[in-house]
Amino acid sequence: MAALEADEAGAALDHIITQFNAYDDYLDSQITTQDLFYLENEEMARQLVELGFRGSGEVLKREEFEARKAAAEASRLSERTQQKTLSSAGKELKDNFLKALAEREEANRNGKMASIIFIRDRNSRGQEVSAYIDYAHRLKVDEFEIYFNGKKKLFPRRTDLSFYNWDRNVSTSNASPNYQVIAENACGLLFKNKCDRKIVNVDPKAYPGDSTTRTPIATDLYLQVVIYDHILRRKT
Repeated sequence: MAALEADEAGAALDHIITQFNAYDDYLDSQITTQDLFYLENEEMARQLVELGFRGSGEVLKREEFEARKAAAEASRLSERTQQKTLSSAGKELKDNFLKALAEREEANRNGKMASIIFIRDRNSRGQEVSAYIDYAHRLKVDEFEIYFNGKKKLFPRRTDLSFYNWDRNVSTSNASPNYQVIAENACGLLFKNKCDRKIVNVDPKAYPGDSTTRTPIATDLYLQVVIYDHILRRKT
């Protein structure tokens, strides 16, 4: 019951903050024509409302009004900034792979998730290549808007966590800011997250690891795509 009353009070205050641009506007809404008739001074009427001698109910203090107003404005700015930083924002995405990237973009940018993307496809020479890509890292070094716009494809690179050219039998592996590569292991290729030190196992027949899910993506853009989502639980 107490929690419900607190929520209702909070909602009422939020409504006040939204309704009035300035504290004096809020005070003016509490002044009646009768108040002005007897006082003959608008500023004095405001002061009486602020002190609690006029108006209906408990009057919101100036400091609290301004603090809540500033917090609301900061929240709006933060939301707008976040929308601007998301490369997928406002894009009409049709392919499942691009939709999957968009769904994971914000979490990979803010550090709540560290996804590894496996892509297998053919390069410009017709050779079959594949790579395990650190999505969060690529978001920082690539311009993803061109991928979401469909002007260019996200493609395997030799600088990714693990790259393999199936036709030439050439492979490379590289650590990233988020993952350490464990290549020579009886369990096959493993990736160790540098934040929580947990292992991501990319063997399709094996358990992917704690806090990790394996999701195959049906797409027309590549021969094969699998996304490994590793959830990061930061200490509070």
